[in-house]
Amino acid sequence: MIRPGRQRFATRSVVLAKNGMVATSQPLATGIGVDVLKRGGTAVDAAIAANAALGLMEPTGCGIGGDLFAIVRDPAEPALSGLNGSGRSPRGLDRGTFERLGLQAVPKRGALSVSVPGAVAGWAELHGRYGRLPLADLLAPAIEYARSGFPVSEVIADAWAAEARVLGGFPGFGEVFLPGGRAPAEGDTFKNPKLAAAYELIGRDGADAFYRGPIAAAIEAATRAAGGFLSREDLAAHQSEWVEPVATRYRGTTVYELPPNGHGIAVLQMLNLLEGYDLAAAGFGSADHLHLLIEAKKLAFEDRARYYADPAFADVPVAALVSKAYADERRGAIDPRRAAPSPSYGDPRAFETGDTIYLTAADGEGRMVSLIQSNFRGFGSGVTVTEFGFVLQNRGELFALDPGHANRYEPGKRPFHTIIPAFAVRDDEWLMSFGVMGADMQPQGHVQVLLNVLDFGMNVQEAGDAPRARHEGSTSPTGGAAIRDGGVVHLEPGFPADTVEALRARGHRLEPADGGFGGYQAILRDLKRGVYLGASESRKDGHAAGY
Repeated sequence: MIRPGRQRFATRSVVLAKNGMVATSQPLATGIGVDVLKRGGTAVDAAIAANAALGLMEPTGCGIGGDLFAIVRDPAEPALSGLNGSGRSPRGLDRGTFERLGLQAVPKRGALSVSVPGAVAGWAELHGRYGRLPLADLLAPAIEYARSGFPVSEVIADAWAAEARVLGGFPGFGEVFLPGGRAPAEGDTFKNPKLAAAYELIGRDGADAFYRGPIAAAIEAATRAAGGFLSREDLAAHQSEWVEPVATRYRGTTVYELPPNGHGIAVLQMLNLLEGYDLAAAGFGSADHLHLLIEAKKLAFEDRARYYADPAFADVPVAALVSKAYADERRGAIDPRRAAPSPSYGDPRAFETGDTIYLTAADGEGRMVSLIQSNFRGFGSGVTVTEFGFVLQNRGELFALDPGHANRYEPGKRPFHTIIPAFAVRDDEWLMSFGVMGADMQPQGHVQVLLNVLDFGMNVQEAGDAPRARHEGSTSPTGGAAIRDGGVVHLEPGFPADTVEALRARGHRLEPADGGFGGYQAILRDLKRGVYLGASESRKDGHAAGY
């Protein structure tokens, strides 16, 4: 609905519940998560069950061949806990192999882009610390749907068809994902009994089934057959890592993101820059609002390309990058009236003090989990573990091959990562678990959602439904030339025509885009009233539900 006198864009009501809430990008997965809560499961139990269902129902964005990151709020713990569940590059592959093959970049598809899948180990870590119901019980609903089938939903069907045109010729891909030789259309029933077999092994034997057992053997065989290097030794050596989230304060609200190898701290950098401007006075959708957002993104992403990498291999100056002093210095590079054609990275050390799915769940005891999981490019590398019905991610594509780059390819290293879960906490008033899917759109989406809530007074549903802007053209963390022409700005329908013209007058190059503006879910806990507020935007198939 359009709310007269409030917002110009279509939105719908926030979902309200007291006992628990789940928000995902697929309605059946949301239902599975709520059922787990009703059976006495924790928020983490619900998230794992929903994630397993999404690996079946939305294989265009996630699956056990991919990675996972999460932030958990548990009332029994003094602080938020972060989990980095990303995998590392094969130890038997080095940059010399790419050089001998004449490659200037890691290929987008195929076995050379494969890194260790971290999702299942991430489930095991989360479940061991916060779970209550047996893992087999959490995977049982997805197993049943995998064997009996489920109707494919609209947005997922469109993505499935697009990916089939790219990956249909990869060995084993069609056997698993193209029944009858084509991608399932909206409303078609899809089954994946081979994935059900994988889930049954994981439910029985835990993560060992994936990293040391029969699934590991199948992963190695599929990768080697495709010309890759991932081995059972790489899989057996994998470990997730508990990390401390990084925070900044914006308009009286503390925002939490995970540290690199992901790019969540770009959100914090952008917020620090934008804090110096009166965006509320500028108004949502104004030229000033969008211009400052775009210019802050440019600066943060140049730092991202320069500094963000696996901290086990690179000295990433995280504290300096997210400091207020550094933001104050960098803000001088923003011209309020003109788009920057060629921004550059800063020098944070002078200030040192030290396709994808997103889902969120909350339970009646106050636990909340913000979880994101992905294969990277849709179905990932295209390398299909046919025996067990899933594809392997292509996160290795995000390494640089420049030997001097912080994110350079090295054996046993985690690549730069785009998937980022988030939390926002407003003292004793509310907590919000949220995320926005979509590669480089993710930090931009996080910031826009937060501005909509904190500067423009929107509720959590409106904040996701509002039209978004996306800037492209920043220097890539995989190397390459720096931005020179200011990049390109894409605007969703709904912004005023005079704003569009004003942005062009300031030097921004605007081009249309059919999509790529992300997908958002959120749960906000009203601490004073003890109520959960859930949101899931219309760019995806899903919804929020509670009880």
